[in-house]
Amino acid sequence: MRLITAILLLALAREAYGESPVLTFEKDVRPILKEHCTHCHGEEEKPGGGVDLRLRRFMDVALDGDVALLVPGKPEASELIHIIERGEMPKKGKAMPPAQLAILSQWIAQGAKTARPEPETLPIGAIITDEDREHWSFKPVQRPEVPKAKDATLVSTPVDAFLLAGMEEKGLSFAPEADRRDLIRRVTLDLTGLLPEPAAVDAFAADESPDAYEKLIDKLLASPAYGERWARHWLDVAGYADSNGYAEADSVRPHAWRYRDYVIRSFNEDKPWDVFLREQLAGDEMAGATHADYQEAVLDPERLDQLTATAFLRMAPDGTGDRIDDQNLARNQVIAEQLKIVSSSLMGLTVACAQCHDHRYDPISHEDYFRFRAIFEPAYHWQSWRKPAQRLYSLYTPEERAKAAEIEKAAAAIDAEARALSKKFLDEIFEVEVLKLPEADREPYRAARATAKKDRTPEQAALIKKYPSALALYSLNLYDKKKQEIVEAKSAEATALRATKPKQEFVMALTEVKGQVPETKLFNRGDHEQPTHTVAPGELTILTTPEIEPFKPEPLPSGSSGRRLTYAKWLTSGEHPLVARVLVNRFWLHHMGRGIVNTPGDFGVQGEAPTHPELLDWLADEFVKGGWKLKPFHKTILLSRAYRQSSVHPESIETDPDNALYARFRMRRLDAESLRDSILAAAGTLVRKPFGPPSSIARDPAGRIVVGVDKGTITKAKVESGGEKDFRRSIYIESRRSRPVTVLDTFDAPVMVPHCEMRNETTVAPQALLMMNDTFILENAKRLAERIRKEKPDDRTAQLQRAWRILYGESPTDSEITRSLAYLDRQTTSLNEYFSALPKAKDSKDKKKEAAPAPDPAAEAMASLCQILYSSNRFLYIE
Repeated sequence: MRLITAILLLALAREAYGESPVLTFEKDVRPILKEHCTHCHGEEEKPGGGVDLRLRRFMDVALDGDVALLVPGKPEASELIHIIERGEMPKKGKAMPPAQLAILSQWIAQGAKTARPEPETLPIGAIITDEDREHWSFKPVQRPEVPKAKDATLVSTPVDAFLLAGMEEKGLSFAPEADRRDLIRRVTLDLTGLLPEPAAVDAFAADESPDAYEKLIDKLLASPAYGERWARHWLDVAGYADSNGYAEADSVRPHAWRYRDYVIRSFNEDKPWDVFLREQLAGDEMAGATHADYQEAVLDPERLDQLTATAFLRMAPDGTGDRIDDQNLARNQVIAEQLKIVSSSLMGLTVACAQCHDHRYDPISHEDYFRFRAIFEPAYHWQSWRKPAQRLYSLYTPEERAKAAEIEKAAAAIDAEARALSKKFLDEIFEVEVLKLPEADREPYRAARATAKKDRTPEQAALIKKYPSALALYSLNLYDKKKQEIVEAKSAEATALRATKPKQEFVMALTEVKGQVPETKLFNRGDHEQPTHTVAPGELTILTTPEIEPFKPEPLPSGSSGRRLTYAKWLTSGEHPLVARVLVNRFWLHHMGRGIVNTPGDFGVQGEAPTHPELLDWLADEFVKGGWKLKPFHKTILLSRAYRQSSVHPESIETDPDNALYARFRMRRLDAESLRDSILAAAGTLVRKPFGPPSSIARDPAGRIVVGVDKGTITKAKVESGGEKDFRRSIYIESRRSRPVTVLDTFDAPVMVPHCEMRNETTVAPQALLMMNDTFILENAKRLAERIRKEKPDDRTAQLQRAWRILYGESPTDSEITRSLAYLDRQTTSLNEYFSALPKAKDSKDKKKEAAPAPDPAAEAMASLCQILYSSNRFLYIE
């Protein structure tokens, strides 16, 4: 039986590798054992069964009964194969697939060879092999030569040359250029998240100058809407939310919006990304601020920006300020989630997978994880934790602080007067009440009353209990309501005075406590209750270079450890192999609809390989050499023929259905925010007011989460209008982890748990149902109808043309006009019949109450048509 199994396994291996693959332990076998075995047989202090599989030479052992674990050249005699075949190993997790077992068998049959002599001793942490270092993303960025295209007329930027090189191998080329009206709609939505104005579409379509398109891009990049649009992309990655999450309470973060505004301003100002990232990782250290010494920093606009930026490191769910069962677990979970955000957003690595054990696929050890954590440990310090409310920093100026202290002193004096007045009244009442007691009890009762409760003798306590109504030490209202009102009036004076204090605003930030640098312990299996040895801060071993190792940050004059600033400088040095690649891949993804690496948060072994590695490296190098500036980088992509091509290319669809070669523009649906904002803009109700606290949200009686003011109770939902705040751009809507806005959530806006590396793009029934029934759609369809009827009165054809131009950027065809007019006629007739059949309302006796306006079937019919136009693929999709 064993011989048959071995023969079958060898056949599988030959099928996978060919007739004579040369297999080695390091390249072919160790990754399999690491995935399935070494967490028990190697990573533990005492390997399971005494078997350590981390090195080839450790496998030359005999098991119970002198059975050989491995017999080079004889898989049928190697117990390793049969233990796995019988399903006895691995004990945890998924069984080893037959194809992997076949590789093990083939390797043993070839003599169980290694690629090179193995080390005499094992390093602490992961074993990093030459094969690990050969993974593409761990190698330094190398700027390649720009390929020469066969047809130079197709090359507008170097981007095109790289893409054409791949297409030509498949016999493909770019699709024809997109129609100019499609192109302006595409690039305007791409850069601003809003539809282009009809006048702008006409002007661009008529502009025949060679730089018309570039001028359009420059105008869009200069628009405030650009920052609002592109900030949203980064806020996804950062995990931005206006609530703390984790606990059921999901308490509000009332000051998180300052970070959101910082990001928007940074995009609009085209802040270099090396600065942008350093500020978010170590802005407090750049500003010279610590937990107790920050006042000077908040008075300087530049330093305040730096401090505000550190809220990036506060975005992870944090329920430690709410009622939770295990405070220590919650604290460490905050740190773990934040490290996940940092590592995947900046390095594109799943470092979090090494929190409890060595990473199963990537060369990241359990030790590496805690080295990485140690960089951030002084700012979090789980054993000396600061809850969310303790990480807010006042924006008071010295003058405002002094004024507030002066007012508080005066208010405290009034409070003292109120307390004295209350005591006076109660003492007077007592003198009346005590006379109602038997004469023998009066003086003892006085003495008992004058004695603090904790110091009373048992006899005094019994006496008080015997005559409770005579005590008169509190609850003045029970004795004399009028005197209570006098005291309350005096207290109200203090309250009114406090209301005159300068309003105190706060910034949410991350800082260190001066001079406090806690040790980081490695937690066995990630359990904070099982600390082992101390771990020093440092970069992941696979990424270490002389620029960062040994990791020796200099403590800063402010008293901060300097760890995060040192690390941030390394990440943004231009020498780090991952940061620039990860960033430009994300930028490309947002423009082209697909990443060069289509797993933007995983550049490791399990992530997708880049479709165009040379292009990725060229873009990364170009971005860094361009001063880490995003706006010029946008133009490199947007001016390319690849971006400007049509989405229609039948040959490409047949040859490359996933569009991995980029031989056509990838048609895609509007994202959630662009959909909502464009609907409001088309209806003429979008409020462009930037920045500031978010627009509030509430649950309406239908159970939807909508924009508005929550006036509901525990038993009854009620939403009131928030005025113009209800019509602001979606980026300014309150983002609650437990209450995603229904319109946005239905169209794949992410819930931050803890962040979003890449949005889903689903097509599901609830989206169609929302477009048919949701009051947001119905109300805005009505507003759009009112707008076009007002702009083009008494001319239905002109109204239809206006609607088409607002929503689609082009005029309707004669056929579309004819069909739409016919629809309006049918709908108007039906509505007339419907309204006529309704019982007539009785005259209201309330003269002050305004009568409901009479129904207008023609207006309702137009609103119905506008709803259909909103729901059309032509509106919902970008071509």
